[in-house]
Amino acid sequence: MRRKRIWSAAAAVTLAMASIAAGCGDDDDGDSGGGGGDGGDVGKVAVLLPDSKSSVRWETYDRPLLQKAFEDAGVDVTISNAEGDKSAQQQQAEQAITDGAKVLLLVNLDSGSGAAIEENAKAQGVKVIDYDRLTLDTDANDYYVSFDNEKVGQLQGQGLVDCVGDKQGAQIAVLNGSPTDNNATLFKNGYDSVINPKFDSGEWKEIDDQSVPDWDNQKALTIFEQMLQANDNKVDGVLAANDGLGNAAISALKQRKLAQVPVTGQDATLEGIQNIVNGDQCMTVYKPTKKEADAAADLAIALAKGEKPSATTTPVDNGTQKVPSVLLDPIAITKDNIKDYLGEIDFPKKEDICAGKVEANCEKLGL
Repeated sequence: MRRKRIWSAAAAVTLAMASIAAGCGDDDDGDSGGGGGDGGDVGKVAVLLPDSKSSVRWETYDRPLLQKAFEDAGVDVTISNAEGDKSAQQQQAEQAITDGAKVLLLVNLDSGSGAAIEENAKAQGVKVIDYDRLTLDTDANDYYVSFDNEKVGQLQGQGLVDCVGDKQGAQIAVLNGSPTDNNATLFKNGYDSVINPKFDSGEWKEIDDQSVPDWDNQKALTIFEQMLQANDNKVDGVLAANDGLGNAAISALKQRKLAQVPVTGQDATLEGIQNIVNGDQCMTVYKPTKKEADAAADLAIALAKGEKPSATTTPVDNGTQKVPSVLLDPIAITKDNIKDYLGEIDFPKKEDICAGKVEANCEKLGL
């Protein structure tokens, strides 16, 4: 602090050093969230998961993988799940910031509520990483980590083409993901680029194309039953945007005692893989969650430590800005390559896949 009198150089240096030491002590002892120890200033990280309903991945894989990544790095982390409640997610974000979080890792429930969370964080100097789902129309997201989601859709579309084969006039139903999830839009962009030419040429007939609110599997079952009813139970294939929606379609087909038809999926869930083994589903898309969790944790750890992240990024336009993004490659899974991924930490275990009545079909596939 400046004074009217001129102090001696020695006294000024002594005072400056004392002030610095006192300032560091206040940060460590207060509620700022520093957790670096040994004089370091490492901020806390808060992970905000969306729900347990849209996919089992969030609690089964993402939570433990992220927890371990931050613990291994010595970074304090809290992980919350909003269970589909936008107000709850906003409250979780605000509480995390109050508790000293310096980085938010957010899976938004929709872009509107996500943008509100991120803009509040930015106003308080908190960094934000969009995890798996990009938040649109805001300049408050610092990074985005996900898979190449249009490629996910392309793999689904091509998977359905391969499974339906050369059947002319095939009648296809399309079950899209939630209209509030930007990823669902990207998936659809991807698979439409593959299947729409089939519809346009007359090779295939689209019997219906509907989105499923909140990725709700029960709603998907109702929607698909209505599709079947309206089309006299005639269907030759289903483009389902994830394994949960795919299983809803499979359940409806079984309830009506209709023949197996090709059904797509995504997430390589236990249920989805078992459906593939049983011949009820023709493919899924495996997105190695550990790679996504590790990539996001690396970014968050660097930001929490006040460092510049070293990840290679691609700019992705969110409607307001180009967000530095880490985009990972998805993998198509069919009955022919399930065995190649057994043993991966975030892929269903063989003993779970082949349990009970599925065992005989596993043996037929050589699993």
